[in-house]
Amino acid sequence: MFRGVFVTGTDTNVGKTVVSAALMVRYRAEAPLKYWKPVQTGIEHDDDAREVARLAGMPAIHDRGVRLPHPVSPHLAARLAGTRITVRSLLEHLDGDADAGARWVVEGAGGVLVPINERETMADLICALDLPVLIAARSTLGTINHTLMTIEVLRRRMLRVAGVVMVGEPNDENRLAIEKYGAAEVIAEMPRFDPLTPEALERWASTAFDRSGVLFVGALR
Repeated sequence: MFRGVFVTGTDTNVGKTVVSAALMVRYRAEAPLKYWKPVQTGIEHDDDAREVARLAGMPAIHDRGVRLPHPVSPHLAARLAGTRITVRSLLEHLDGDADAGARWVVEGAGGVLVPINERETMADLICALDLPVLIAARSTLGTINHTLMTIEVLRRRMLRVAGVVMVGEPNDENRLAIEKYGAAEVIAEMPRFDPLTPEALERWASTAFDRSGVLFVGALR
């Protein structure tokens, strides 16, 4: 059985990669974790798998997947590269490596409704993997609406929301609103690290990420 958590975001550049790395750091002593980025666009500028490896101290990385130039939506990046992505083709990158003992940290591209092709979205990939979802959300103005919409999209597809990580300056009112109206737990409030170093991330993750262990019990144990 494929087990783990899918990390999505309320929008692009919200902090999914750092949240994924923090998750690897927080629970690497508790379970055999493996990170996977199924789709990476703009590979000439960004390599999220490499960044997770840097921040988490070279964890187990599943380095197969679609890697495309142009920092745009997967459906457009694929078209510009003269190819086409499907959920089925992405799942084929797991052939022979779906280790039954591993707990997977799968990082999406953009948000849940980002198109993969002319009819499939990132939400369809999450459904195919059947993993609980951890949402990375901004802490600033606008996050309530974006986060609640993400939660609603996931629940309409019968997907389980494992929790929310708010990224940026702490905002108690936004956190309380997301927990009340979204009926989802904010399991951590992650700062913007400056500089973003493995040491800074480890200090934070070991003391402030999922203090109650909700994510571990619900998705990784």
